[in-house]
Amino acid sequence: MQLSQFLSFKDKVFIFAVCLIIFSLSFFWFNYLYENLTVPVPKKGGEYSEGVIGNPLYINPLFFQASDADADLTRLIFSGLFKYDKEGGIVQNLAESYEISEDKKTYTVKIREDVLWHDGEKLELDDILFTFNIIRDPAYKIPLRQNWQGVEVSQKDGKTLEFVLKNPYFGFLNNLTVGILPKHVWENISPEKFALADVNLRPIGSGPYRFVDFQKDSRGNILSYRLEAFSGYFAGEPYVSDFVFNFYPNEDDLIAAYNKKEIRGMSNLPPDKMESLKNGVSTRIYEFFVPRYFAVFFNQTKSVALANSEVRQALAYAVDRQEIIGAVFGGKGLPVFSPFFTPMKEYENGIEKYEKDAEKANKILDESGWKYDENEKMRIKDGHKLEFDLITTDWPEIVRTAEILKSQWERVGAKVNINTLTSSDIQQNYIRPREYQALLIGQAVTFTPDPYSFWHSSQREDPGVNFSLFKNTKADELLEKARQELDENARIEKYKEFQKILAKDLPAIFLYSQKYLYPVSTDVKGIEIQNVNTSSWRFADVNKWYVKTKRVLKK
Repeated sequence: MQLSQFLSFKDKVFIFAVCLIIFSLSFFWFNYLYENLTVPVPKKGGEYSEGVIGNPLYINPLFFQASDADADLTRLIFSGLFKYDKEGGIVQNLAESYEISEDKKTYTVKIREDVLWHDGEKLELDDILFTFNIIRDPAYKIPLRQNWQGVEVSQKDGKTLEFVLKNPYFGFLNNLTVGILPKHVWENISPEKFALADVNLRPIGSGPYRFVDFQKDSRGNILSYRLEAFSGYFAGEPYVSDFVFNFYPNEDDLIAAYNKKEIRGMSNLPPDKMESLKNGVSTRIYEFFVPRYFAVFFNQTKSVALANSEVRQALAYAVDRQEIIGAVFGGKGLPVFSPFFTPMKEYENGIEKYEKDAEKANKILDESGWKYDENEKMRIKDGHKLEFDLITTDWPEIVRTAEILKSQWERVGAKVNINTLTSSDIQQNYIRPREYQALLIGQAVTFTPDPYSFWHSSQREDPGVNFSLFKNTKADELLEKARQELDENARIEKYKEFQKILAKDLPAIFLYSQKYLYPVSTDVKGIEIQNVNTSSWRFADVNKWYVKTKRVLKK
């Protein structure tokens, strides 16, 4: 006989209620004890997808400056002897240890012996020698070559390299952050075919993530690029198993994809697009200060008007940096007046900043004979028109910057023709042959800045990046001595003197440095980056990111 036959309906209800209470209390206490006796920790698995504007062309550490898409992928796939940490400082990576000689000219670096390439081959000293020899070989035309002039590289033993500098250089370790190429993959590719090699898009590196595949559209543009965690990564296999990049032609498509949760992060969201993020998407926006400035560089050999110092001065006074920062970046930017930012110790506050003064700009032009012609709608002097072409990239925020500059300069009688092009087009057809009158572009420095590459006269021709073709004997001397000066205070004084010369000659107009805004879904954790030398270094600690967790007993 079943007990239920002797129980009334009320009894059954009572027993059920008691059982329910006991079960609920047990469940509550179990969860309470579980939550209090355990802690969540990262667990391997899951996928992170990020959206980027543009398309990758050269996923190669020697060419990655071509675009942000290239730089991002390169950072995940390759490793250098050194790298930047989450605070922007230099730390060992492939290097196991290093020593610097007393005269600061010899760097002895011992490499790790537990490093594998993504194809399973062991990374050897020969790979590192091979990479640096390519950089130094003029036949390859590597942009980084300028940083390796006067540096001898040799092998001391099976795991030790020696770098001997002709002169001391305070920033030499920055040069050793470049990613290393596998010799067995690249050694049979000639300099003429180096940039065209298929392995530029199907790379083999030694970094935290390895290449898997990419998808193209009917026109050959890469739509997405898939990486997977490299189980043999020497610093520990990343927690996030799959890392996917999706590429978009513009900001609107990028934001729409994020709002539809097709991607979980976006590279560098413009501040004026913040309101476009949907409230339904849980987002944390990381803000980084990136030492990168934007400026207009004048090629005085291509324009009679721009070769006149009074014209450059007037154009400088006509620029309203705050208008640009407010309209383009929602105020999230910093006015820049030299190659050094105002928070940097090297910045010289006493230079002529050429802050907004349209009245002064007009007065300079009037007094120097540039008269406004009502028919031409611009100023003219001795038959030469105050008209020039401004070349820039087709990035939306840079295009908006160019349009504001055009408007500001037209107010003082200059006619500006804006020409927006892709990064690759500008690089190949304008920057390399120096075929431009004015160039609006950004230049990235580091938290230990060395402006030699951007302003020394030896860097005026390709592959140098002295875009203004600036030449000044005293400035050259200061730049040369500063990079050899190991005493920080003495070096700072030289850089301050250099800034005074630059402000007087005015080969470029410095504009701003924007904050890097990095929106990421809140379910992606472990991101602890504080400062980044370039935007791609937001991945400096990527192997510690995670999207999945498990609970373990508290210690």
